[in-house]
Amino acid sequence: MAVTNRLTCYSDPADHYSHRVRLVLAEKGVSVEIIDVEQGRCPPKLAEVNPYGSVPTLVDRDLALYESSVVMEYLDERYPHPPLLPVYPVARANSRLLMHRIQRDWCVLVDRILDKRSKEAERQLARKELRESLTGVSPLFADKAFFLSEELSLVDCCLLPILWRLPVLGIELPRPAKPLLDYMERQFAREAFQASLSAAERAMR
Repeated sequence: MAVTNRLTCYSDPADHYSHRVRLVLAEKGVSVEIIDVEQGRCPPKLAEVNPYGSVPTLVDRDLALYESSVVMEYLDERYPHPPLLPVYPVARANSRLLMHRIQRDWCVLVDRILDKRSKEAERQLARKELRESLTGVSPLFADKAFFLSEELSLVDCCLLPILWRLPVLGIELPRPAKPLLDYMERQFAREAFQASLSAAERAMR
């Protein structure tokens, strides 16, 4: 007798935090119902399980999780193959630190650029900072297939949704960023990444 899948993900189809969770789901090959939630609109069922009404929110039977990093780590433990965090504690800690740095150094800039309440001067400064920062770290992508790793990890799942949005953010990387541009080309072509994209995200390029 087939077991009914009860995994549901409330997701904003244009939001990079929602995208990272959808990317993990795609990498794991998890069967999930994706419910699109437009920014500023909270369905009654979402409000019932998440007091903040935020996305992404994952519902697994009686469990409801929100905050993208919490959801990603839960999925990695709940569906262990393929693993998206290293086995050893030191390596796992380093991966978590990289995720934290992506949030502190890059996600805040992305959010500032996309925030319609931001002044144009603030957006321009954020674009300049993000472009220069990504160009500066580009050499780190030269030696390994993934971000400082030989295997895809949650770090990549945090980074790739940002890189996919560079055209929408008004950012074009220069030629010296070739290692990063090559990384983007490889990763965007992967089947799981393509499967993670919403219609709104496909329209970004």
